[in-house]
Amino acid sequence: MSSFIEILPEQDLADGEMKQVEVDSHPLLLARVGDAYFAADAHCPHLHGNLTKGSLEGTIVTCPWHGSQFDLTDGSVVRWTEFTGAVKTMVELVRHDRPLRVYETLVENGAVFVGPQKPPPTSD
Repeated sequence: MSSFIEILPEQDLADGEMKQVEVDSHPLLLARVGDAYFAADAHCPHLHGNLTKGSLEGTIVTCPWHGSQFDLTDGSVVRWTEFTGAVKTMVELVRHDRPLRVYETLVENGAVFVGPQKPPPTSD
């Protein structure tokens, strides 16, 4: 996505709600926190769980499959997984923690728009 695309009227998403939308055949998660809107890939970059089936607390979305958490403001990994022990070790053999792709959003004339991908978070 190189330009902004209108997704839905802003009143179609309640505070604290998230839903899956399609943009150019690409599934995105759209979330509202207060008056702010966030867009991200709809599937976890680790095990591909549908994040819209997970939970949202503030700007933190949790994967329903393995408990990874991401900050929707920049896509950074808050928690890699809630797995422990041997299960965590096995998962880490095939996947590693990586940020969630997030996208620019704006609200104009009562509609929510999604735009280009934001730069990935930097590690300090």
